[in-house]
Amino acid sequence: MNAFKRDKKEEEDGGGNPFSNLEKTTVLQEARTFNDTPVNPRKCGQILTKILYLLNQGEQLGTTEATEAFFAMTKLFQSRDVVLRRLVYLGIKELSTVAEDVIIVTSSLTKDMTGKEDLYRAAAIRALCTITDSGMLAAIERYMKQAIVDKSPSVASAALVSSLHLSGVSSDVARRWANEAQEALNSDSVMVQYHALGVLYQARKSDRHAVIKLVAKLMKSSPKSPYAACMLIRMACKLLDESNEGNELMEFIESCLRHKSEMVVYEAAHAIVNLARSGIREIAPAISVLQHFCSSSKPALRFAAVRTLNKVAMTHPTAVTACNLDLENLITDSNRSIATLAITTLLKTGAESSVDRLMKQIATFVSEISDEFKVVVVQAIRTLCQKYPRKHTVLMNFLSAMLRDEGGLEYKAAIADTIIAVMEGNADAKEAGLAHLCEFIEDCEHTSLAVRILHLLGQEGPSSKNPSRHIRFIYNRVILECASVRAAAVTALASFAAACPDLLPNVLVLLSRCQLDSDDEVRDRAAYYCTILSQQKNNDSNINMLIHPPQLSTPSLERALLNYVNSNMDTPFDISQIPTAQVIEEPTQAETQLTSRPQQPRLTREETYAEKLSQVPQLAPIIQGSVLFKSSPVFELTESETEYNVKCIKHTFSDYLILQFDCLNTLSDQLLEDVSVAVEPPEGYELICEIPCVKLAYNELGTTYTVLQYPDDVNAGVATIPTTLKFVAKDCDPSTGLPEAEQGYQDEYMLEDLDVTLADQMKGIKTRGMDMNAAWEATVTRGFTCIDDTFALGADVTSLEAAVKSLVGFLGLEPADRSDRVQPSSTSHVLLLHGSFRGGKEIFARARLAIANSQVTMQLSVRSSDPDVASLVLASVG
Repeated sequence: MNAFKRDKKEEEDGGGNPFSNLEKTTVLQEARTFNDTPVNPRKCGQILTKILYLLNQGEQLGTTEATEAFFAMTKLFQSRDVVLRRLVYLGIKELSTVAEDVIIVTSSLTKDMTGKEDLYRAAAIRALCTITDSGMLAAIERYMKQAIVDKSPSVASAALVSSLHLSGVSSDVARRWANEAQEALNSDSVMVQYHALGVLYQARKSDRHAVIKLVAKLMKSSPKSPYAACMLIRMACKLLDESNEGNELMEFIESCLRHKSEMVVYEAAHAIVNLARSGIREIAPAISVLQHFCSSSKPALRFAAVRTLNKVAMTHPTAVTACNLDLENLITDSNRSIATLAITTLLKTGAESSVDRLMKQIATFVSEISDEFKVVVVQAIRTLCQKYPRKHTVLMNFLSAMLRDEGGLEYKAAIADTIIAVMEGNADAKEAGLAHLCEFIEDCEHTSLAVRILHLLGQEGPSSKNPSRHIRFIYNRVILECASVRAAAVTALASFAAACPDLLPNVLVLLSRCQLDSDDEVRDRAAYYCTILSQQKNNDSNINMLIHPPQLSTPSLERALLNYVNSNMDTPFDISQIPTAQVIEEPTQAETQLTSRPQQPRLTREETYAEKLSQVPQLAPIIQGSVLFKSSPVFELTESETEYNVKCIKHTFSDYLILQFDCLNTLSDQLLEDVSVAVEPPEGYELICEIPCVKLAYNELGTTYTVLQYPDDVNAGVATIPTTLKFVAKDCDPSTGLPEAEQGYQDEYMLEDLDVTLADQMKGIKTRGMDMNAAWEATVTRGFTCIDDTFALGADVTSLEAAVKSLVGFLGLEPADRSDRVQPSSTSHVLLLHGSFRGGKEIFARARLAIANSQVTMQLSVRSSDPDVASLVLASVG
């Protein structure tokens, strides 16, 4: 190692990047040297290198700057210096997309590409094709065809590759030069043969039969170039993917497994394992080849083989099992990428009996790799935990040891996610998982991760076998950590006190100490929880809210609070009207994925429409202080092929119903003005206002609103509303859209009746983490009205699945505890529903379903804080 060390003086003399401090303006001024006579090749070469360096570092040149530099650079054609001339070609390629009038160098480049100096010809061809447009193509076509069949391999390859690039200028270039490419296919140069095949495929790729003919011909002659053979295998695979037939193609690919070139052998093996219709029997020869490559002396082959086996292990783990011994030998490979892939593959294919031995093998290895590779190993262990749940003890201990190692946030978060996932999927692992997480937060350096684990402890710890053992770890965070972690610890302590009455006195003492904290949020939380917990015997509903806090929509809560502050605030703020947040399921990650892209926050349907409604000036005074409870799906009021298309969306507030009518005029010779949808308010409803659409031109969408006030009697809220489209029609010129006369005529168009259903006024509440059975029983002590009835469902409902789907859609409530999933061949089922009626009136429903002789009977029990709402639900079902 001493031989590679430099002393300080040497580093000062020679190290570093000589172009690191370049300035664009200075370099462009130096480019004026290009105009000097005679040309100084060495100096000009350095300046041109600086320009190329800046361009490749992302520096942007203006059109004027690029044009001036380009024209100065053209003066360098008078120099015969080889190095400078080749730099000029590179400069032309880089500046041609920005500079103007680059066509001026066409004659110089044409002269170079047809000259006798082979060092210039290939580079000149590539530069010429970058400045060629469709108008110039005919002028250089003769020269390009000659270059394709040139005896010099570098010239022929340059012409073939350039012809592929020119396909973007003219799509038929490859087809017009196919004869020359066919001749080049017989070249002795491996690269010329490869590039020629690319041009031939480009010329025929739109004609499947022509491609089949080309592939069939080449399969018989077998290209000498290994690159061309690899391309031929890919062409055969594409044909196999497009058609189920092709035994000859499959036989050709399998024959390539015996090719003398390792590149072709790997390409064939890779193709076989990736074919969509491949089964275990068909991929066996490819697996054997990959297994042989695992013991190769070449790192590239070992890496390619183990990476392919890693992918195969996801779909055919049993097929890869035969390679386990070779993969175990790669665990100690000097290339850490190979070793990591070998480990993750073994974790996917290893048997349950080999888990212990495998964990011992990789224990020493894991400490030597970077966090990026460690995350891959952790994700593979997560898959293994799901595959062999009985081995959770060994795997959890291994993960716990990894938690104690040094590492960044992403690495530690991946381990914590895996432990949590194992706990969720295996009840036996819960106690061990909580213990490991408690020990981890003692030394956790990442605030966000500590807060998340404390939240989990608050959720799962109270239901563990010995809840009190977790209190010490949580309270230590109150003493030792930063404010955000202390606040999370206070919330976790309160969850233990709420769920475990025997721990309540001791936790209250701890929380009372937290009221002296230096941070205001910690003090406020402690005071809040102390007040609620002290009243535990008197108000169970507050305790339930503490254990299962509602996940409210933040934008809706923010908007409601702002409206409340701007109002006179005579009545208390009603948080029950705030809709719950939309639960976004986390996407599953591939085991080989190293990083995950953070999800963007997504607005709910109601939040999106609330924002749109708030921008309508006439609606602002009506909805101020209110929260949009629910927005219905789009309802068609006309047929799609009629001259006027009208769609309706029903927006339900606590006291108001806003009908949004989206109208479309499909008549090109009519202009509609003062467009509105007239409604006949049902009994009990009151029409508040109508907001017409001022003008509705041809094929433009316009929106009109009608605001109704719900009746005081909730039973009258379910009704049918007749609707009519009214407007002033003006005849207009279809070509310009301008009306032919100032005066129009009143007209109207009958629409379908609009139903205001029970589901429009009901909204489901997510019950994530809630014990639905306990919440159902608690409704009795909370004073809910409890009524039930028995129904025989209609003849169109002939299965339990159909009954569940119909009831959920009719009531508009949220299924709890996955009770909407019916077991196959079951003759009875219990459906649990939870939600609220407009105005924040909570509802629970339980439907006991039974089926006999295709007849479904249902006993429906409804419990609600409002007796009228409970009666409405049963009456609507009946």
